[in-house]
Amino acid sequence: MLKIAYHSIYRHPLPEGHRFPMIKYELLPQQLLHEGTCGKENFFEPSFPDVKSILAVHTEAYYEDLINLHLDKRAIRKIGFPLSDELVKREQIIADGTIKGCEFALEHGIAMNIAGGTHHAYSNRGEAFCLLNDQAIAARYLQKKDLVKNILIIDLDVHQGNGTAEIFQDDPTIFTFSMHGRGNYPFKKETSDLDIPLEKGTTDQAYLSILKHTLPGLLDKVQPDFIFYLCGVDVLASDKLGTLAMSLEGCRERDRYVLEMCYDAKIPVQCCMGGGYSPDIKVIVEAHANTFRLAQDIYA
Repeated sequence: MLKIAYHSIYRHPLPEGHRFPMIKYELLPQQLLHEGTCGKENFFEPSFPDVKSILAVHTEAYYEDLINLHLDKRAIRKIGFPLSDELVKREQIIADGTIKGCEFALEHGIAMNIAGGTHHAYSNRGEAFCLLNDQAIAARYLQKKDLVKNILIIDLDVHQGNGTAEIFQDDPTIFTFSMHGRGNYPFKKETSDLDIPLEKGTTDQAYLSILKHTLPGLLDKVQPDFIFYLCGVDVLASDKLGTLAMSLEGCRERDRYVLEMCYDAKIPVQCCMGGGYSPDIKVIVEAHANTFRLAQDIYA
């Protein structure tokens, strides 16, 4: 059964006019239930992870400053959200959703998180709507529990997974792959194990051609026991914060290809939704919902 992490805290109140579409975290599960793609039995409610799991990825100094709300104004400005106790709780619960999702994925082949994909969080700081790096935390959790050895992180958000790249820069057991817009934030990129920067205006055909040329070789090279997939929908042409020109159909085909590869290779996969900033919230929800529909179709 497909298991999906969701908690009401995912939709966090923001100042009016804030550019982050927080409402998508409320609308997406409603849509999946309304259309019958998922039932209530598919969802589980995460709580708080063990602090040791967080500190296996993030520095103690940063974590203490975060939970005690002691970040300075510059650090808060880089995160992009007003800092509050509720926001910090939210980030921890998202991370727990990804950790528990990994356990479900080991059992069922796949699991999803309605939120997550906070790949701009570094070991010692947060950036760009990301405070704690949930997939990095979960990857290290799997290894420390001796559940897996080699991990592949497939990051197809339009923005490079700079925090994830920094966290695992000296770790040969976790391979970081990021395919992103060349001209997008972060403007100073980190070095992933494999980075593929795409030119502005890259369309479905070119994007999918590159992806399908790259992934099979990566699976052969890395031989992963587990895959994390960050399936951001900010690759769409309509996205306010993206530079690519993909259609909804192209984004759906991207997800189909990745999930079918994981399924055919019998490699467990945990999926996080990542970014999506199209002006029309219906477009964001539809693009994200496609990922869940495909997961149900492929893993049924």
